[in-house]
Amino acid sequence: MNGRAKEAENVQKESNGNWYTARLRVRYQESDQMGVVYHANYLNWFEIGRTEMIRQMGYTYRKMEEQGLLLPVTGLDVKYHKPARYDDEIMIFTRIATFSGLRLGYEYDIRRISEVPDVSLAVGERVWSHDESLPGERLVTGSTQHVWVNADWKPVRLDKVASELYSVLEKVWLSGKE
Repeated sequence: MNGRAKEAENVQKESNGNWYTARLRVRYQESDQMGVVYHANYLNWFEIGRTEMIRQMGYTYRKMEEQGLLLPVTGLDVKYHKPARYDDEIMIFTRIATFSGLRLGYEYDIRRISEVPDVSLAVGERVWSHDESLPGERLVTGSTQHVWVNADWKPVRLDKVASELYSVLEKVWLSGKE
């Protein structure tokens, strides 16, 4: 079996992991004259979701970079359901969609929170399991695909070069599989 086929065999395909959250309020600079969020800003929000998910797991992108690891985007899918508007309160739900030693994929569900949220919606205090309904009105869904590379942009196997991070991600990935 060649390396690519072996890697494909190791990648998990089901997207039923737990959802992590990040929260923000739509800023004026993110919207147009009609008060509607410019479409490319959702991609920035995806990045915020990834960054905060990693932080909630007890790791940071800074620590990954200090270890010589980078995680560039290799693919992106996005579907716009409804527009976000200036001053909306937004929750970015993020979860691991695919996981292997070489690749990592995320799913996103961006929602408008219209009521005054209770404390259980605070960032980092609540993780939604894959079978729970997410709160709020769905605005955008999407996914990103990534590959682990070193500082020279050469692909690396995370399980070989950063076993601690690999274990953290694997634990989160498996938490939605129980």
